[in-house]
Amino acid sequence: MSQSMPWIAEETGIFRRNNLEFPLVYIGTSPLATAAMLGGDAQLLIDGGVGLVRTVVGGNADLVFIAGIKNHLTQSIFAKPEIKRLEDLRGKKIGVTRIGATTHYFAIQAFKRRNMEAGRDYSMIQTGGAPEMLAALLTGAIDAGTMSAPWDARAISQGYHFVVYGPDLRIAQVAVSFITRRSFIAQNSPLLSRFMRAMAEAAKILHTDKEIVIKVLSKYLRIEDRKVLDQAYSAEIKALEPRMELRLEAVQAILDDIAPTDARAKKFKPQELYDRRYLEEMEKSGFMDKLWGGAAAR
Repeated sequence: MSQSMPWIAEETGIFRRNNLEFPLVYIGTSPLATAAMLGGDAQLLIDGGVGLVRTVVGGNADLVFIAGIKNHLTQSIFAKPEIKRLEDLRGKKIGVTRIGATTHYFAIQAFKRRNMEAGRDYSMIQTGGAPEMLAALLTGAIDAGTMSAPWDARAISQGYHFVVYGPDLRIAQVAVSFITRRSFIAQNSPLLSRFMRAMAEAAKILHTDKEIVIKVLSKYLRIEDRKVLDQAYSAEIKALEPRMELRLEAVQAILDDIAPTDARAKKFKPQELYDRRYLEEMEKSGFMDKLWGGAAAR
């Protein structure tokens, strides 16, 4: 749901009103999405922050955050009812989408709180995207899966339960953000300005019109179970940023995680990875206040 704003903009005519037309392409995991950006196959990306931060720390400073959607992790770990605690997963197979993705980061952090390490206490299995994660759990290819809304509700409907409920942990990290390239900004700033205004409009709908959001999610995720969609919306909306702010502490959390294995991360300040010009433009022009008016986010 946290990545649904382009779908909302497409379905409600926001893109058309802002004279925007481009294909929306689904890429299943963060590492593949980052590779697409670096290869020039994508100009804008809605994704977690790990790939960007690792890329910049590694020496390619072209990628940059331009807004935020979710600044802490909301994944959870699911398993069959007989598995009550993380300790019950010793020697078991834990599903993540890809090594380096936010599901991987969340699982590592959750197990670390029980002094458990991948490779020593459990195995990490890469499943691909969220639908593949659920399928792997249902077929027994993995013993536990790391998922967020709406796939967590699908898992519950199939008899699985929370071993770890991620939102309660409040693990700071850039879980979902808007990413582009500095070189693309230099050549296409007016286009990006229109795009970000469209996303601000979509964010307003996301936070204030549940019925439209449910219809969009049902169409694009091919989920018809209203109960699943209601649960997903209620669980996820509380974690999202109504005005698309990226929290610097969420960026710093990634730098801190990288630093033990790559000392170059210590040289960076989180604000160096964030170009806030489009949010500032909407704030200074009064666009954001006019958009929200007296409306309140859910």
